[in-house]
Amino acid sequence: MTIDDESMLSNFEETEREDPAPRKIVDDNRTVYMSRSFRFPKDGLWGHPVLCDFGEARIGRFHHGRVQNKLYRAPEVTFELEPGWSFGIDIWSTACMIWDIFENKFLFNGFDEESKYSLSHHIAEMAAFVGLPSPEYAQRSSDIMKKCFTPEGRWLGRGGVTVPSITLEDSEENLEGEDKALFLEFVRSMLQWAPEERKMAKQLLEHPWLTKNLNE
Repeated sequence: MTIDDESMLSNFEETEREDPAPRKIVDDNRTVYMSRSFRFPKDGLWGHPVLCDFGEARIGRFHHGRVQNKLYRAPEVTFELEPGWSFGIDIWSTACMIWDIFENKFLFNGFDEESKYSLSHHIAEMAAFVGLPSPEYAQRSSDIMKKCFTPEGRWLGRGGVTVPSITLEDSEENLEGEDKALFLEFVRSMLQWAPEERKMAKQLLEHPWLTKNLNE
């Protein structure tokens, strides 16, 4: 996001001076700093969204390997499915980022009982929010998939983890009525196990949650 309320920058600097962020000195040439969040802009002065950083762009139809931040990682990357991953992973991560920004909290956190990231907990959260995968999807061959789901799509309790009793409806806290229904439909259209079942970018731009007030 660009910044229209420039006082956010001076506030960020002042906060850092008064309460410096934790840091780890790796060596003489490198220091790692903990991220610090900006405060919300005054009067809702959010800037326009911009696209940036194409350093992970790929040319070609399918690719292999781990990409994306863990909490935004699409199932086909997590499960290492064949024939590989494609642009559909960006649709999944876009849903996660929209949720983070709009709800001011992560959609997935993947924490275990010791507040450490756990792949089993993360996949269980996916099953809770998205629903169990179809048999057709669960039968896509992958060692990780076989440890998580039966060929019929039932959860195997990987790592002794159960699917939590959470839903998108209960987790969404800012909307009501039609607006809430449209927003959840919009997010669900991106959060599909199978990448070919996710909406394309052009279809998302035409979704009623984005367009319903354009002509008012």
